[in-house]
Amino acid sequence: MSALSTLKKKWRGEPEFRNAYEDLRPEFAIARQFIAARQRAGLSQAVVASRMGTTQSVVARLESGSRLPAMRSLQRYAAAIGCRVDVRLEPVTPAQARPRLGQ
Repeated sequence: MSALSTLKKKWRGEPEFRNAYEDLRPEFAIARQFIAARQRAGLSQAVVASRMGTTQSVVARLESGSRLPAMRSLQRYAAAIGCRVDVRLEPVTPAQARPRLGQ
C-alpha cells in the first residue's frame, strides 16, 4: 500500500476529515460528470477549450473538482461537448442529511 493510501485510510477514521471530505462531495461529483461527458464525446481538453474560447488549463481546472463552477461556465462547457445543463434539487432522506459546518 502506498504512503498516500495509508494516510487516507487513517484520516477516514477521523471525524473532521470525513466531514471535510463530505463537504467536497458536490465538487467531486461534478468533476466526474465533466470528465465522463467529455470522454463520451470523444474530445480532448484542448478541443473543449478551443470550442469554449479558452485554454486547456481552464478546462483542467473545471474538471479538477477544486471548486464549484459558475453556471455560465457549466453552460459553456456543456455546449462545447454537445450537451445541455440540467440542474435539479432532490430531497434527501433524514439519514442522508447532515448538519453543515457553522450551523
